[in-house]
Amino acid sequence: MPQPTTVLFVCLGNICRSPLAEGVFLHLANQRGVADRFEVDSCGTGGWHAGNRPDPRSIAVADKHSINLPSRARQLHASDADRFDLIVAMDASNRDNLINAGVHAGKIRLLREFDPTVDANRADRDVPDPYYGGPDGFDEVYDMVLRSCDALLDHLLGSCDR
Repeated sequence: MPQPTTVLFVCLGNICRSPLAEGVFLHLANQRGVADRFEVDSCGTGGWHAGNRPDPRSIAVADKHSINLPSRARQLHASDADRFDLIVAMDASNRDNLINAGVHAGKIRLLREFDPTVDANRADRDVPDPYYGGPDGFDEVYDMVLRSCDALLDHLLGSCDR
């Protein structure tokens, strides 16, 4: 049995976008019967929320779609750069923070690079941070994350089958 592909989703505080992406990706992998082929986690580049559950608005949007958010917030560890095959940043600022923390740029992708509704030549492929907005922002982020995680899963399964 081959080793699972390891994927780390990263945002700023690890309470809104990255735990939602982790939960959505796991949900999709379970639906397809391939969850055993992946080890998935999430973290933040900052440690302000370490140990906390995801933001209640992230939990609410996940619950609305029968998705479990299993993680507790944690900050990026130096060992994550070696431990994970792919590190998926929610926005360009997160990507820059990861590079500044010593993660090789070749391991990092923006989540919306996989979003089929985003032009590949578009410079802005960020998942916006919904923290300071209302519930509608979390619904919008969920839609982006769902599309992107579905396409990311397709991409990774294609890579695994080669």
